[in-house]
Amino acid sequence: MIRTMALAVLLAASFPALASEPAKATVDPAKGKEIAEGVCVGCHGADGNSPAAPNPILAGQFSEYLYKQLSNFQSVDGKPPLRSNPIMGGMVAALSDEDMKSLSVYFSQQKMKPSVAKDEKLLAEGQALWRKGDFDKGIPACAGCHGPNGAGLPVQYPRLAGQYAEYTVSQLMAFRSHERANDSEKMMRVIAGKLSDPQIHAVAEYVAGLR
Repeated sequence: MIRTMALAVLLAASFPALASEPAKATVDPAKGKEIAEGVCVGCHGADGNSPAAPNPILAGQFSEYLYKQLSNFQSVDGKPPLRSNPIMGGMVAALSDEDMKSLSVYFSQQKMKPSVAKDEKLLAEGQALWRKGDFDKGIPACAGCHGPNGAGLPVQYPRLAGQYAEYTVSQLMAFRSHERANDSEKMMRVIAGKLSDPQIHAVAEYVAGLR
């Protein structure tokens, strides 16, 4: 009898705890596609292949990275977003956590249509920075985090291969000026702070041609 009562009390006590656990966001690529075609298409294309160089190509990017960026554009508890951008802030304001995860998975599943390198004069310097960095300035090789072919590393480092050079330039400069500050441990802000304008353009051009 005592054992039965103890079991009943234990089970009853566990119900509130289970009920209080937040429900996990459901990932639905079909819903992500719907959002992409209704909200994102103008700047990033319905399949994440942006038609304009100032806007990043999202197709084939890691879903974890995309979700982080979308989340960082949102204001939480009235605080400024970690990644400030008026346009993107407005676009994601009404998206739920489930929406952002579904959208991120949808874009990650699309086939990327990569950009191309246009300025061959910059490629040699860009390749050197990518593979070896700049020892004298304390700049590490980009390949150390983003991979020899720019494939990146899920969750931690985004895929960069085939990205528009113009977009890569804008983000490196944003990191350098601290206008963009959502990088872990200030890693990109420190690295970009050591890059000159010519180096930024060179490595961005090299990235565009990576496959």
